[in-house]
Amino acid sequence: MIVALIDSGLGMLPTGAWLRKLRPDLDLLLQMDPDGAPWGPKPEQWVIDRVLDTARTSLREGAEVIVIPCNTASVTALEHVRAEVGPGVPVIGTVPAIKPAAAACAKVAVWATAATTASAYQADLIARFGGDAEVTGVACHGLADAIDRGDLPAIEAAIASAAERTPAGTEGIVLGCTHYPLVIESILAALPAGVRLFDSAEAVAGQTLRRMDALGRPTEGTGTIRVLHSGRPGEIPSAAAAFDSGRFLGAVPATTGEVRTPV
Repeated sequence: MIVALIDSGLGMLPTGAWLRKLRPDLDLLLQMDPDGAPWGPKPEQWVIDRVLDTARTSLREGAEVIVIPCNTASVTALEHVRAEVGPGVPVIGTVPAIKPAAAACAKVAVWATAATTASAYQADLIARFGGDAEVTGVACHGLADAIDRGDLPAIEAAIASAAERTPAGTEGIVLGCTHYPLVIESILAALPAGVRLFDSAEAVAGQTLRRMDALGRPTEGTGTIRVLHSGRPGEIPSAAAAFDSGRFLGAVPATTGEVRTPV
């Protein structure tokens, strides 16, 4: 069974790595969009159209399950994709882990892109799942873009800026952008000891597998990985090698435009 992951850049890597760890035989189709990245600052309808077009490509490439490991795309386009592909194709979106963080911590910060931080979607999630916790949004300016470039100094600078703007006494931080788990060790190093991090990559992978199994179809694959860059055959970007999950997914023969089989 082919599972397609849709994101503008490297934010899909943590979820893709979890899928690979939990079900190594799955065939993964990694759809990145270097021509259109980043999606966060783009107009809402532009993002919807872009994600819908990528979902259509996923179906043409044989995908039976679509995962959107991107907060921006999930916020703006998830329901549109579900309506487009119909009930026979599970579409799994990404929701920041506000609920578990608020259940475990009295004071929570949600680190996300500027667009997501300012969105009505995040405000609604905080209102619905924040419970009695004090929840604050912190915009991490430039962090996702720096991660996509593999620009380590810019990553450190963006993390330091976000840490400075995180309220004192924060007990838990929700990683509200799927790129951020790629630099989790750097984030922890910039925070006071004892601050807990919450991300959704493992949960999204687990939900994907449950939805797959519920289809009642054979799910076994051959463990191949294919990569499309804005619809063109490509490879996992070299910048991914800066991160553990990128190296994990990229540790296969690199043959441009061909199916990659792990060794």
